[in-house]
Amino acid sequence: MATASPPPVSTLYPPKEGATSASAFSAHHPLSLLPNCNSLKELKQIQAFTLKTQLQRDISVINKLVNFCTRYPNDASMAHAQKLFDEIPHPDIVLFNTMSRGYSRVDDPLRAMALFVRVLNLGLFPDDYSFPSLLRACAGAKALAEGKQLHCFAVKLGLTQNVYVSPTLINMYTECGDVDAARRVFDKISDPCVVIYNSIINGYARSSRPNEALSLFREMQASNRRPDDVTILSVLTSCALLGSLELGKWIHEYVQRHGLDGVKVNTSLIDMFAKCGSLEDAISMFENMKIKDTQAWSAIIVAYATHGHGSRAISMFEEMVQTRVSPDDVTFLGLLHACSHTGLVEEGYRFFRDMKNEYGIDPGIKHFGCMVDLLGRAGRLDEAYDFIHELPIKPTPILWRTLLSACSSHDNIDMAKRVIQRIFELDDTHGGDYVMLSNMSARAGIWEDVDFLRKLMNERGAVKVPGCSSIEVDNVVHEFFSGDGVHSVSTSLHHTLDQLIEELKLAGYVPDTSLVCHANMEEKDKEITLRYHSEKLAIAFGLLNTPPGTTIRVVKNLRVCRDCHSAAKLISFIFGRQIVLRDIQRFHHFEDGECSCGDYW
Repeated sequence: MATASPPPVSTLYPPKEGATSASAFSAHHPLSLLPNCNSLKELKQIQAFTLKTQLQRDISVINKLVNFCTRYPNDASMAHAQKLFDEIPHPDIVLFNTMSRGYSRVDDPLRAMALFVRVLNLGLFPDDYSFPSLLRACAGAKALAEGKQLHCFAVKLGLTQNVYVSPTLINMYTECGDVDAARRVFDKISDPCVVIYNSIINGYARSSRPNEALSLFREMQASNRRPDDVTILSVLTSCALLGSLELGKWIHEYVQRHGLDGVKVNTSLIDMFAKCGSLEDAISMFENMKIKDTQAWSAIIVAYATHGHGSRAISMFEEMVQTRVSPDDVTFLGLLHACSHTGLVEEGYRFFRDMKNEYGIDPGIKHFGCMVDLLGRAGRLDEAYDFIHELPIKPTPILWRTLLSACSSHDNIDMAKRVIQRIFELDDTHGGDYVMLSNMSARAGIWEDVDFLRKLMNERGAVKVPGCSSIEVDNVVHEFFSGDGVHSVSTSLHHTLDQLIEELKLAGYVPDTSLVCHANMEEKDKEITLRYHSEKLAIAFGLLNTPPGTTIRVVKNLRVCRDCHSAAKLISFIFGRQIVLRDIQRFHHFEDGECSCGDYW
């Protein structure tokens, strides 16, 4: 009995109406089937057809087959592309560039470098299209050493100022954590275009160096180069990091004037306004958006959460679901953050379960951190400890530090000692860990532990990050560090702060000297140390340099201390000012002697 022969390949892809039938010329042009190809399986059928028509060694045919495999690459398609490449006795640089581009987009990008070595051994030299994908591969793998070798090669070939090579070279250095090297590359470019400016500005923004990013943005404007939406996104990130609301508002006006208000830019504006302390502008931005995608909804939910409006964040989520917009992992970060800062423990547990069970979103390390923070703030320290211990992944030092901070807030020194042992097993170089447990020991009067921890800290070279607060006045951002003025000559700012503290004392302010943990320090010296905390210096500067009634907006790099929190409440009442203080965890809105956090932070 004869076996039925399979249908011809051409029948798998019926011609479009009005088009020439593939069967009419497919014997000569099998690649005419490629536009209708939707899978690797179908590609292999087309490849089989090239074998039948004796076109399997035509370099243009191989190029197109490889190009299909690398267009949306995965492990399977790149493995097939590699087989095709290996069958070519004399591949050209164009074919290598196609392969390299594909490898730069998969989980093992350094395979592009291994292939590059083979190509060099064949006597081929890279061109200006070769380096971008190779540099992207190094960036994806954080392979700085290999990236530097490519940089040297590009220098030898005179390609470092090429419009395709230089942006990816800058990006490679910033992705590998060496933004200073990226700046050196930029400075050697004689006439940088907008794309090159975008690369270095984005590098500074992603490296949390917003001042340099904004400085380059101003330089870019002075050189009459018009920013595009990529520039705007990086500049808005920098504004958010600095808390530079006035510049952010100018960017908003620029966006509107030049028609750059796409969904991504508008979402970034929501985030910027929220992080600069203007929740009302963030809400207005969201409400005026014509198209609201998942990222926009997530941004406004996070905004409400960080400003202490937990219930409103949750109601926005319910509205989001009703409008049939699917949440993502950022949405749930905002919800968990909202629950954490308003003490909604059971609601937090429900959202944590729902993200996996209802929406198929696997929780990440940040979601675990939110849950630890939620339980820790609520005083459920044992439960938080067990939660970390039972995680399906290895806990990070940050997770344990979150619990250590909660131990400090609740003065549970026994749990703190257990937690810090876990931290030191992973990282013993963070000075804040030693200081936090040392301060707890001092408050408990265990001075031998204080001495031991300080000695251990010095032996290990651990350094505590100094408190730093910034405030924007007249479009200039001013920074203050804790301790500024303790040992320096008095200035008008110090004089203003001294007078301010005396007025606060008349209104009932009592400096919380228990926060200054030095055994042999006099009470007067402890008061002076508290007086010159960075947030008090920034607030005093705002009082001195802004008109009465103006909102004072301060950004701090650490958690606000209890003493500064109490002082800020009184300042808002005595001077009739609204004070918006953003610390590392949330926003505090002080008005009429009250704080939006309700003293739960």
